[in-house]
Amino acid sequence: MRRTHLALGLAAIAAATGSALLTGCSAHPRRDPTGEEFPSVRATRLDGSELELPAAGRGEPLLLLVGFEQDAQFDLDRWLLGLAQAGVEVRAFEVPTIPGLIPGMISGTIDSGMRRGIPEEDWGAVATVYDDADRIARFTGNEDGLTGRILLLDRDGRVVFFHDRGYSVGTLRRLQVALTELRNG
Repeated sequence: MRRTHLALGLAAIAAATGSALLTGCSAHPRRDPTGEEFPSVRATRLDGSELELPAAGRGEPLLLLVGFEQDAQFDLDRWLLGLAQAGVEVRAFEVPTIPGLIPGMISGTIDSGMRRGIPEEDWGAVATVYDDADRIARFTGNEDGLTGRILLLDRDGRVVFFHDRGYSVGTLRRLQVALTELRNG
């Protein structure tokens, strides 16, 4: 498991705030989408390659660590560290999800800021979503964006594990059980 960062920077915060004011971007209530298929979204990895989720995980389990705000990085870092320490092996992407017209227009600047805080060898594991970000926000809810949204998808892109209340060892163990069941089931 590679350790990555969601270093959005002050430009992203200003852009997201301005976008919310200019485009009417609203907060969506938190919801548990377990059992539902993850929406099809386009993302761009920090290495510049395009990615479609959940298609990138078809045929194998896929773990998505979604962050809506820069401050969610603290929670996502704890998840990444816990996953690494527990030796969890699963294909995973950290997914900075930034809705709004203005962030999409300055996505290059935002992504460049993230690249400054992430080692180049980890750029492929960070996939930013701009144009389709509202689909994810509606799917998981983006209220209280300080915590990440942790989603384990099955081979078909269906959510089999969801958590949005911050990292805990007990929750990591439940994720491990869900992953084991996917692989054995």
